[in-house]
Amino acid sequence: MLFQLPNHSALYRALLDRDLSFEGRAWVGVTSTRIFCRLTCPARKPKAENCQFFDNIADCLESGFRPCRRCRPLHPLSTPDPLVEQLLKQLDQDPQRTWREADLVAMGLDPSTVRRTFKRQLGLTFLELARLRRLRGGIETLNEGQSLIDAQQQAGFDSASGFRKAVGKLLGLPPSELTASSKLCCSWIDTPLGAMLAVADQHSLRLLEFFDRKGLPKALQTLHRDHAGLTITTAAEHPILAQISAELDAYFTATAFTFQTPIHQQGSAFTQSVWDALQNIAAGSTQSYGALARLLGRPGSSRAVARANGANNLAIVIPCHRVIGADGSLTGYGGGLWRKRWLLDHERNQGVSVVA
Repeated sequence: MLFQLPNHSALYRALLDRDLSFEGRAWVGVTSTRIFCRLTCPARKPKAENCQFFDNIADCLESGFRPCRRCRPLHPLSTPDPLVEQLLKQLDQDPQRTWREADLVAMGLDPSTVRRTFKRQLGLTFLELARLRRLRGGIETLNEGQSLIDAQQQAGFDSASGFRKAVGKLLGLPPSELTASSKLCCSWIDTPLGAMLAVADQHSLRLLEFFDRKGLPKALQTLHRDHAGLTITTAAEHPILAQISAELDAYFTATAFTFQTPIHQQGSAFTQSVWDALQNIAAGSTQSYGALARLLGRPGSSRAVARANGANNLAIVIPCHRVIGADGSLTGYGGGLWRKRWLLDHERNQGVSVVA
C-alpha cells in the first residue's frame, strides 16, 4: 500500500488547513450530511466528530456517502477551474497586456477570488503570472537586438531600472549579459503546468526548470558564470531544445514517458549516482529516499539522497518528483507540491500502479 492514513487528529488538521499534499490520498465523509469531499474542499468545515476519513473513493461510495458538488471528488484535480481557463485564454490572446485588479472588477470578477483560485491551482496569482508573461516577452525582445527601452515597453515596465531589476531577479543576470555570442541557448517551453525554461549547449540539455521556481535564478547564475552569458532563442532554432520540446509534448500527451535528449549536469560522484538512480524509476512508480539510499549501498544516507534530489536542475527528465517520504507522503518539490501531485497522477493514470 502506497499511503497509510495518519490518525484522525492529523487528518482533521489537514482538512482545516486544506492541505494539498493529501490530494488523491485521503477523503472525508461528513456523517451529518452523508457527503464526501476532498480535504481541500472550500466548503465550511464540519465538526471533528462528524468526520470519517477514507483512503479511496470506492470506500466512500460503499459507505453511503455521495460526492460533494463543490470540490467534485470524482473529477481529476488537474482539470482547470473555469475561472482559471477563462483568464488564461485572455492572457494567451494578449500576453503583453498590463493587468490590474480594476480590469478583473470590470469583468465582473472578484479580485480576491481570482487570487485565491490561481494560487490554489497554479501556485501563483493571476497578476503575478501576467507579469511573468510580459517580462518573458521583454527579454525575448532584448535578445533580438532591440534597445533596452523597446524591451522595457514590451514588458510593460514604466522605467528601465525597474525592468533591469526584474530581469536580474528572474534570470540571475542583468539584461546586458543576454548575449548572442554565448555558447548557451535558452528557450521557454509551454506545458500544461506552466512555462518551463530550457537551457542547452551545442551537445546537451543543461537545465530544465519551471519558470516560477525560486531556485531558477541561482541555477542560471551558475551556468552564466561557467559559460559567459545566455542567448534567448526559440526551441525550433536549436536541435537540443527542439528535441526536448518534442519529448515534453509526448510526455504531457501520454504518448511517451522516456527521454532521449542528451543531458549534462555537474555534481559529485554520489550526487551523479542519485541522479542515475532517479532515471531508473519507471513512470508510474515511486521510491522513498531510504529505499534509494539502500539501493545505492548507502543505508542511512537518506538526507544526502534528499539533498542530491533537490540539486537536480532537469525537472521531469530526471524524475525527482517520483521520490516520496517513507510513509508515502509527498515531500518537497522545487516546482511546488501541486505539480508533483499532478505529475504522479498523470503517470499513474496511464494504467501503471504507483508503488513504494
